[in-house]
Amino acid sequence: MFNNILILNTGGTFNKKYNQKTGTLDVPSDSDVVKNILNDIFKTNKKPKISTIISKDSLDIKKKDRFLILEMIKNAKEDKIVIIHGTDTMNKTAKFLNKHINNKSIILTGSMQPFSISQIEPTGNLLMALGFIQNQNEKGIFISMNGIVDRYDKVKKDYKKALFKRSKINE
Repeated sequence: MFNNILILNTGGTFNKKYNQKTGTLDVPSDSDVVKNILNDIFKTNKKPKISTIISKDSLDIKKKDRFLILEMIKNAKEDKIVIIHGTDTMNKTAKFLNKHINNKSIILTGSMQPFSISQIEPTGNLLMALGFIQNQNEKGIFISMNGIVDRYDKVKKDYKKALFKRSKINE
């Protein structure tokens, strides 16, 4: 069922957990949140492969990190990839990948609320991305956020409304 899907976890708010020692929300270097969601939803051993590769807030993702993501995608045997990514630079990473990848279906998703605070948004966004990519035959780079799934250049973050929306042609 999911044997041709890879989930690349780069961190972002999706994964953040409260650090009692520092009083901050930190990005852990594990994929526990993703595993918890998949284990709760899919009562089977046939789950997508998960790889945690960066563990950063997306504002801290640099060009070298995007090249690492690119290399992981190019070396992956899977041709359908879900990338869990922070929302602030999701479009930047999607645009970068679009310049370098044309033979796979890739969807980026994330959350503006950490799973540790509210499970609804991260769970919904991940499941929507998985459902889309599982049934996607078209190659390209997509974004799945807030009930919208479309090509990366047609979806963007609206900072005033704190959600993603379809881009208007002149934006």
